[in-house]
Amino acid sequence: MSMLKIKKGDTVRVIAGKDRDAEGKVVSIDAKNHRVVVEGVNMITKHAKPSQANPNGGIVKMEAPIDISNVMLVFKGKTTRVGFKMEGDKKVRFAKSTGEVID
Repeated sequence: MSMLKIKKGDTVRVIAGKDRDAEGKVVSIDAKNHRVVVEGVNMITKHAKPSQANPNGGIVKMEAPIDISNVMLVFKGKTTRVGFKMEGDKKVRFAKSTGEVID
């Protein structure tokens, strides 16, 4: 499995598509298909049958996954590319624009 540069909980900005320039938090990641679900971005309407969790059913608005190449990490208010480097014997992510360690 390839190492992904975006993690769950990161704040990202959409750089391509209908929701360009929208920002949100990463809710989930599908590493196999290289897709992410971002809070409040790429909203779709889904017709849900009544179930025990949703007794009335009806039309539900929810986020759909977008390709990971269409989002960019926001670090200290600015978008940046992400790289990896070794710090001691730990592999850490760093912002390519400033060189600072992200986590």
